[in-house]
Amino acid sequence: MTTITIPPDLASRLFDEAQRRGTTPELLALDGLRRLFAPPADNGSANQGTLFDFLAGYIGTVAASAEPYSENCGRRFAEGLAEKRERGRI
Repeated sequence: MTTITIPPDLASRLFDEAQRRGTTPELLALDGLRRLFAPPADNGSANQGTLFDFLAGYIGTVAASAEPYSENCGRRFAEGLAEKRERGRI
């Protein structure tokens, strides 16, 4: 651990800004130092675009069932509940 002595003029500004942000002067100072000396690793994620762009090579590659499961959802759900009740699972 390292101790840093902050001059009074900076200490008062740091304290005021920490109060304004609802944090402590220590956390505010650490956050600023991390941004300066330990920026987050750039793994190229900033240039990936949208989720659609990210999944572009995979969209449409999954073989799906020919059955349209999005139709009659309410009826199918009710039938499934009734079947579970008959089996004693509900």
